[in-house]
Amino acid sequence: MTNKLELYFKAAQSAKIGIWKMNVQTDHVFWDAVTKCILEVPADFDPVNGNGINFYTEGENRDRIKNRIYTAIHEGISFEDKFQITTAKNNIKYIECICKVEMIQGKPANLLGTFQDITKEQNLINQLQLNVEKFSSIFSSANDSIFIIDTSNGIITDCNPRSSVLTGYHVFELKGIHYTELFPEEFRKEARFFLKYNLHRNDYTVDETFIKTKTGDSIPVEIASGKKFQVDHITYLVCFIRDISERKNAENKMNLLSLAASETTDTIVIANHKGIAVWANQAYLDLTGLTMIEVLGQKPGYLSKGPETDATSSSLMRKAIENQESIKITVLNYNQKKEKYWFELNITTAFDNHNNFINFIGVGRNVTSRIEKELELKKLLEVTSNQNNKLYNFTHIVSHNIRSHTSNLSMVVDVIENTDDIQEKLSYFELFKEGTEKLSESIEYLNEIITIQQKTNIEKKEICLKNEIEKTKKALRLVIKESKIIITDTIPEDLMVTAIPAYLDSILLNLITNAIKYKSTQRTATLEIQHEFIDNYNIINFKDNGLGLDLEKNGHKIFGMYKTFHGNEDAKGIGLFITKNQLEAMNGKIEVESELDLGSNFKIYLNEK
Repeated sequence: MTNKLELYFKAAQSAKIGIWKMNVQTDHVFWDAVTKCILEVPADFDPVNGNGINFYTEGENRDRIKNRIYTAIHEGISFEDKFQITTAKNNIKYIECICKVEMIQGKPANLLGTFQDITKEQNLINQLQLNVEKFSSIFSSANDSIFIIDTSNGIITDCNPRSSVLTGYHVFELKGIHYTELFPEEFRKEARFFLKYNLHRNDYTVDETFIKTKTGDSIPVEIASGKKFQVDHITYLVCFIRDISERKNAENKMNLLSLAASETTDTIVIANHKGIAVWANQAYLDLTGLTMIEVLGQKPGYLSKGPETDATSSSLMRKAIENQESIKITVLNYNQKKEKYWFELNITTAFDNHNNFINFIGVGRNVTSRIEKELELKKLLEVTSNQNNKLYNFTHIVSHNIRSHTSNLSMVVDVIENTDDIQEKLSYFELFKEGTEKLSESIEYLNEIITIQQKTNIEKKEICLKNEIEKTKKALRLVIKESKIIITDTIPEDLMVTAIPAYLDSILLNLITNAIKYKSTQRTATLEIQHEFIDNYNIINFKDNGLGLDLEKNGHKIFGMYKTFHGNEDAKGIGLFITKNQLEAMNGKIEVESELDLGSNFKIYLNEK
């Protein structure tokens, strides 16, 4: 008997099955090495009656083992059950416990049992149960119709509730029929080929076809095959069928819209929520000179910017796209040949029925001809306005100055004619001479202004500015010496400017003379001549410390004809007017910065284009 028991212990240990024993009378408990190993306690652990219960997970498991042990001790009922335990090292395990009751004289004397770790098996069972629940949930609630087909005979063995919605048949009507009955006659051959093809492969494949409903309607569907599986040597194929009626209708509408969009002369670009192009029509490709490959996957217009593209317009479009807003804008673009064109673009945002953003739709057209006419008209209006202002000045000369001079001359002549005194007549000849000189001077100014306006196409030449300034200072050396003005300049020796020589000479003479005329008597007069280059303009600054001007009061008329501000006897009010006309004739301009009694800075802009 002892040998048999030893053999039994060795076999149990080899199978990793623990053995335990409890003497009901003495409460002595025995655990073998395997049992201790499963519970992860030391080899010298001494079990005491009752402490083994604490290894069973608190709750339902612990309550159940307590009940089993109680009925075994008091009623002699053996048991076999599975439990969850927590080992001494705090690991969760699943065990199978078998308990046999040894009876002596009709009463339980010993509890003998085995203790086996079934954690791996139980985890597999739990995982399998979870997968079954998942499959059952997916199968029942899937939006697609799911059919399970016996590949040996083509019979539908199972299907989900969605199949009934799709076909109009009850689930019980679908089970047991041949799968080809779901398809119209003309598509059954195609369906058979689909099934046969997927029997020889184990890949996920998708195809489009039609099914016939219970009412006889044909519905476009997408049919997909899932994995094959075997049960009792029978191979089953899982098929998913999806109603694509809405998608097909949308595709048909899109095809019609695409055809219309492709044929229109307006450019059309469709972009996603990030502003990335997903489609463009031929008109857009023709206008930009881009290929479809260059357009798709990029932001429209990324290759259309050039030197004169307005950065503000680009910023407005970028913000509209970021905020998913519509915008209408006109911008100067460049095609692939670097040719400029004006582009009128209307970006519209598209939303679905649930107000979810779908796409940006950009519709544009080439409006170069219109914009050029508008710019030409604007330029003509500016020229007309400028000419009107100049005409006003001419009118002022004719209506006031010349009339005043001729009136004075008439009065002198009248006096001379009405007096017999020779000496008196001679005394009026000085007045007559002075009047004719003033009249001649006004006519000379008028001729000079007309000459400037008529000679707008005189060829400009490259001139060394430093040399011209030195020539002007040399011509005015006596006046400069008498005024004691200090003239300095920081003009580079090799600086060349583009100008009409006679005009530049007149401008330099005028501005240097003005600094002398309007110097302050309170300090030593100075004139600093400086240079800077900005945006294709050579800018020459004539900065003096003279009397200065109140620009708030007189800034609007400083460059007008016959405008004087300090009461100098030799001031004619014509120099700055002529300087302004000369600079404008060379596509330049003049600006002034000034403060009363602090000085002025006249800035002339020489256009180098």
